[in-house]
Amino acid sequence: MEKHYADTRVKGVSTGTTILAATFDGGVVIGSDSRASIGGEYVSSKTINKVIQVHDRIFCCMAGSLADAQAVTKAAKFHLSFHSIQMETPPLVISAASVLKELCYKNKDELQAGFITAGWDRKKGAQVYVVSLGGMLVRQPVMIGGSGSTYIYGYVDAKYRPDMSREECLQFAINALALAMGRDNVSGGVAHLAVITETGVEHIVVPGDKLPVFHDE
Repeated sequence: MEKHYADTRVKGVSTGTTILAATFDGGVVIGSDSRASIGGEYVSSKTINKVIQVHDRIFCCMAGSLADAQAVTKAAKFHLSFHSIQMETPPLVISAASVLKELCYKNKDELQAGFITAGWDRKKGAQVYVVSLGGMLVRQPVMIGGSGSTYIYGYVDAKYRPDMSREECLQFAINALALAMGRDNVSGGVAHLAVITETGVEHIVVPGDKLPVFHDE
C-alpha cells in the first residue's frame, strides 16, 4: 500500500511589484505600479496604491507581502505623528526611514516586506532611503525594488542623472515603470507617482494605456 505524506514545509510568499524613487535638482520622485497578486498567479487588485504618505512630505513604497507592508506603514504613521507633536516640527526623512527600519528589524522573523522611503526636509533636502528585508537601511540617490526592478537595472544605470530637472526625472520614472510593467507579469495596472519638493507634493496617476511603449506587446 502506497503511503502519502503531507508536505509540512513552510513555503515562501511569491510577490510581485515595481517600486522606485529618484532625486532631482530640488526634489524627489517616488512611484510604483498598482498590481497586487496572490502567489504570483492571481491578480487580486489592479489599482492598489503602493505609494503611501507617512507624513506631509515623506512617502514610502511597499514591496513584498502587502498585509505586512500595510501593517508596518500604519505603525510608522502613528510613530511619526507622535514624534512631530513631541518635537513641534515635521520629522526628518531619515527619522521616517529609521522608524521603518526598527519595525522591520524587530519583526524580521515574521515580516516579509521592504520599503523605499523618499521625501524632502529642511535639513538635507531631497533624500531616498531603502529599508530591505530584515531592516537594513541605505541611502541612495536613486533606488528601484520589487520583481520588476530586475528588468530595468540597465535602463536606470544608463539614464539616471542626479542633476535632472523635475520634468526629466518624472519622465525617467514613468519610463522605468513602463519598461518593468511591460516585461514583469506580476507588475502592471497604472503608475502612481508623487513629486515632493520644498513647496509641496504633487500626486500623478498615469493610466496603463497612456504609458510609453518600448516594444511590441
